[in-house]
Amino acid sequence: MWIVKLALRRPYTFVIMALLITILGGVSIVTMPVDIFPYIDIPILSVIYQYNGLSPEEMANRVATQFERSVTTSVNDIEHIESQSYNGVAVIRIFFHPGARIELAQAQVVANAQTNLRGMPPGIFPPSILKYDVSSVPVLQLGWAARR
Repeated sequence: MWIVKLALRRPYTFVIMALLITILGGVSIVTMPVDIFPYIDIPILSVIYQYNGLSPEEMANRVATQFERSVTTSVNDIEHIESQSYNGVAVIRIFFHPGARIELAQAQVVANAQTNLRGMPPGIFPPSILKYDVSSVPVLQLGWAARR
């Protein structure tokens, strides 16, 4: 009730306040940065080893475990490591702490992967090392099912 009495006694004050709110609201809308895909830092590297002929157990024991042990001792800012092994494929995801320098970590992982090739099964190729980026993650995936 007191605000109504104040508004009736000083009408110009409330008119000026309403104009200021309108003008400042318009200015803030115009100057606010807008981006469809804002920059999001996802500190994850994915390492993919391929070697045809090995079962998932052998991929886990001979490739993934050996790589995980060597990476934990030579790469900085690792939060945790996850790995999955399939027939002839080992996928290792390395999660880093927020704020970690992912380019430096990627260089360390590449160097580590190159030095570990001697201890891997003979004939294995260097792994694919992928950095997760917002532009590489699909927004929508469509699947087409073939009907018979």
